Amino acid sequence: MSDYTVGGDCFQTIPVVLGRYHARKAALVGSAPSLAAAAPQIEEVIDAFPIESLGTIDYGTHCTQGAIDALLKNSAFSAAEVAIAIGGGADIDTVKATALYADHKMVFSVPTACSTCSAATGLSVVYHDDGSIKECLRVDSPVRIFINQHVIAQAPWQLFWAGIGDALSKQVEIEFACSGGITKHTAKLGLAIARSCAEPLFEYGLQALADVREGRATKAVQQIALDIIVNTGNVSNLMNQNDFYFNSSLAHAFFNASTGIGREGRSMHGEVVSFGVLVLLAYQDKNSEMERYARFNKSIGLPVTLADMDLTKEHLSRLRELVQTTGEWQNPSPAPCDIDRYMEAISAADAFGHTL
Repeated sequence: MSDYTVGGDCFQTIPVVLGRYHARKAALVGSAPSLAAAAPQIEEVIDAFPIESLGTIDYGTHCTQGAIDALLKNSAFSAAEVAIAIGGGADIDTVKATALYADHKMVFSVPTACSTCSAATGLSVVYHDDGSIKECLRVDSPVRIFINQHVIAQAPWQLFWAGIGDALSKQVEIEFACSGGITKHTAKLGLAIARSCAEPLFEYGLQALADVREGRATKAVQQIALDIIVNTGNVSNLMNQNDFYFNSSLAHAFFNASTGIGREGRSMHGEVVSFGVLVLLAYQDKNSEMERYARFNKSIGLPVTLADMDLTKEHLSRLRELVQTTGEWQNPSPAPCDIDRYMEAISAADAFGHTL
C-alpha cells in the first residue's frame, strides 16, 4: 500500500521524500491539462533542492499500448530515477504500466482529479485505440501519493463526479465477492476497509460536488478525495493478490461490457459503474439498498436508467454476450453467475430509475 501526504502544502514534501529514496533525477509525466494543473508548482519546489528535474513529458491522453511504448522510448523517462505521475486515472495508469516495463521504475503519483483510485493502486487498465478494454495489468503501486485538494478542486467537476460513481462500487462489490466466506487475513483486512468506503460518499458527496463545481477546496472535498484515493485504493490492492481476487465484480462487469457497445455518446468509467452498482444490488434482491443508491445517484446526476448512458433495450442482447466475456464473469466470486438473473437485474434497476 502506498504512503501518502495530504493537504494544500503537500508538494513541499516531495524533495524530502525523494531524498529518502536517494533519488536525484525526476521526470514529471501526464497529459497536457494535468501537467498544467500541478507541474509548475512541483518544479518550483524541486528546483530549490539539489534534484535534477528532467522536464515534463506529455504522454498523450489515453492509457493504450501505443502510449506506453512511446513513453518507454522517451529519453527523459528512461533517465529518471522517479517518474512523478500527474493527472487522472488514464495518466497515472499509463505511467505505472510504463514503469513496470522499465525495470519497475519508482513512481510517485499526484492526482489532479480523483475520478478513480488509480493514484494508489497496483493495477493499470490498458485500452485499445477504439476505447474497448485490452487488459487489466498488474503493476507496482505508487510509492507515495501527494493529494492536494486545492488542485483537485480546480479540475473539471465531471471527473470528481465520476470518481464518486466509481467509489460507490467498492463496498458493494467487495461484500458480494466475499459473501461466500474468506479465510485470508489480507482479504479480511480489505473487507474491513471496504466497509468504510460508502458512508463518506453519502455524507460528503453532495456537498463536495457542489464545492468542486465552484472551485472550493473544502473539508468535504478532501474527505471525498481521501475516500476515493486512499480507502478504495488500499482495498483494491489488498483484494488483488496472487492467490485470490475479490476486487471487482458485477458492477464493473457491466461497465466492461458497455465499452464494446458503439454508440454516439461516451460515458465515463465511474458514471457507468455507478449504474452497475444498482444492477448488482438488484441481482442480490437488495431492493432497499438499490433504492438508496439509486436516489443518491439521482441527487448528483449519476445514471439511474440505461438511457442516461446512451444505452437502449436494443443493446441488451449484445450486452448479454459481452458481459459473459468479462474477467469478473469468467472468474466469479462467490459463485458462478446466472446470466438470465443478471439481465433481469439490469431491467429492474432501469425500471426503478424511471420512477425517480
